[in-house]
Amino acid sequence: MKQPRRSFVKKSALIAGGSMLLPTFNIGKPKPQYLDQIIGHGKYKYRVNKSWGNLDPQKTPVNNCHEMVMDSSGRLIMVGDEVKNNILIYDRSGKLLKTWGTEFPGGHGLTLWEAGGEEFLFICDTSGFVVKTTLDGKELMRVEHPSQYGALDKEEKFFPTETTIGPNGDIYIADGYGSNYIFQFTQQGEFVRKFGGRGDAEDQFQTAHGICVDNRSGTPTLMITSRAHNAFKRFTLEGKYIETIFLPGAFVCRPVIFDQNLYAGVCWSRLRYLNQTPNSGFVTILDDNNKVISNPGGTKPVYKKGELQLMLQDIPLFHHCHDVCIDNEENIYVCQWNANQTYPIKLERV
Repeated sequence: MKQPRRSFVKKSALIAGGSMLLPTFNIGKPKPQYLDQIIGHGKYKYRVNKSWGNLDPQKTPVNNCHEMVMDSSGRLIMVGDEVKNNILIYDRSGKLLKTWGTEFPGGHGLTLWEAGGEEFLFICDTSGFVVKTTLDGKELMRVEHPSQYGALDKEEKFFPTETTIGPNGDIYIADGYGSNYIFQFTQQGEFVRKFGGRGDAEDQFQTAHGICVDNRSGTPTLMITSRAHNAFKRFTLEGKYIETIFLPGAFVCRPVIFDQNLYAGVCWSRLRYLNQTPNSGFVTILDDNNKVISNPGGTKPVYKKGELQLMLQDIPLFHHCHDVCIDNEENIYVCQWNANQTYPIKLERV
């Protein structure tokens, strides 16, 4: 295998009073040689394919490519907030198969759910609703503002960002841009409970941006993003707090489970003066023990005395990684927010 080229020189400076090493970065204009570059660490390295999925923006425009899922036939389904075509459906080669959707100005979260041999989509619109649809866009169910179910006051904000579906069909809605509560409904749309809310307690969130059911241990639990805390938080299906997985420097988005690993897009990292910095995203990969094993586009994960050190963008390949989708060959498709209306980037496993 041809060894990856090194297109930059890493430097480091010791943070006063701490043991973390802070690399110095060129946060300038991305260079074209990132095409076909190998990124990542350890056994999880990838070749960058920036041409995958590119379309004619005059015919099929995108604004923010928010999230992507893969159905049982291998089609890659993406949601965005461009109302000319909210849903783009690709094949694995990057060919556009179909588009639909003009009614989601805040198209943001996308969850695939299989039941009774049929697949369905749950779409979160940050303007204030969640819908369940068929794969071709027929609406089957809608969840409106939680005040209609006695779960919030009418004056409280509800800007849902993500859903996940429990083993019994219960629907969990993460109100990541609003109240920061997780709302649980039955599959018939009956309100069950809420938990979390905005705050800095262990069982609270700062930007509950994503949520998924994690079955890796054999006992299903909820893995929930607390993005401004640079963390994932684990809860029982009944909303009881279990643990925090701290990812210093990484403003993570939705957790995506594939096999025994957890993958996530990192929207921002902390570059200048450790502040949240624009255009500083990367991808992070955790193993079944929730230890970071690779950061494609980011710095190599380092543990000291069992503690994960600060993780940062390594090369300015990505702007703001908003979601990842993993195919059966373990390639990664990266959707980005606020990235000059670019289409998804494919990372090919090497």
